[in-house]
Amino acid sequence: MFAVCMRYTSDRDAATDILQEGFVKVFNTLERFSFEGSVEGWIRRIIVNTAIDHFRKAAKLFVVQDLENIQIEDSSANHFLGKMESEEIMKLIQKLPAGYRTVLNLYVVEEFSHKEISSMLGISEGTSKSQLARAKGHLKELIKQNERNFNHEASGII
Repeated sequence: MFAVCMRYTSDRDAATDILQEGFVKVFNTLERFSFEGSVEGWIRRIIVNTAIDHFRKAAKLFVVQDLENIQIEDSSANHFLGKMESEEIMKLIQKLPAGYRTVLNLYVVEEFSHKEISSMLGISEGTSKSQLARAKGHLKELIKQNERNFNHEASGII
């Protein structure tokens, strides 16, 4: 569950706080678990909601209005992404602005719809879609930058 918390913040201390607060909620609501699904899924949902609450309190959501500058998917970035270790990818995701990172996690990892995300975060569906598009574009640029750094370092070794 700590890994889930780290996807919503770039700060280990904040992730620890979210995790602790989430498990307090789990223990306080244990009698509500209906045994209809997995315990892990139920706990994960509480942890994700706790992370979202933490995010709301921090009020760091960046509202993005326009989609005109969104780039089309880049196959070279996707190719390099496939070669990266999961820890490296996590570090790049943690570099995203909080609003981008939150919507990306909710949509891609947690598989919530834009309608659900908009309700959770108190934003419009359009803003959720925009945040996701911007997150992907920003992540693509971080991947390209990481690839350039990797290629530069590799050429110096050879």
